[in-house]
Amino acid sequence: MSVRVYVGNLSWKTTDETLREAFSDYGELVHAEVIMDRQTGRSRGFGFVSFDSAEEAEAAVNGMQQQNIDGRSVVVNFA
Repeated sequence: MSVRVYVGNLSWKTTDETLREAFSDYGELVHAEVIMDRQTGRSRGFGFVSFDSAEEAEAAVNGMQQQNIDGRSVVVNFA
């Protein structure tokens, strides 16, 4: 079962692929998704990444906390 990580304070221009690239150094990603508003099609400013193991997810939470993605300092927590 995969471990899901919340990523908040994302830039409006951050994409699923940008999110995947930013977190790929911490392990094998199962899924990376920026949550989009259904009506406007614009990012809602947060997303989720999923890892195969808890160790990879923990490394990502610790390593990416307050790091810069597309000009924004992100908030990272276990979902």
